[in-house]
Amino acid sequence: MAKFYGKIGYIKTIETAPGIWVEQAIEKAYYGDLQKNYSKYQNTDVNGDINISNVISIVADPYACENFQHMRYVIFMGAKWKITGADVQYPRIIINLGGLYNG
Repeated sequence: MAKFYGKIGYIKTIETAPGIWVEQAIEKAYYGDLQKNYSKYQNTDVNGDINISNVISIVADPYACENFQHMRYVIFMGAKWKITGADVQYPRIIINLGGLYNG
């Protein structure tokens, strides 16, 4: 099993002024294991998309356990990948990745 070290992006909506809400990205670094490393090319138009179906298991801190619903992307291999699912199995969180994150 390969080791993982990278940042996870949390997206939270905060109020900057009365009635004005913006999304704020918070990135935190985590250690873990790469449980599945799979990639596929999806040719839907002229320029196809690359999707990965990787599964990463991170060692969760209290922040990750309390805010797992705000996880949106993982920086992996130099790109931001969408989180398609997060399963809390304390003290770990199992994260499923999908296509590129365009947020």
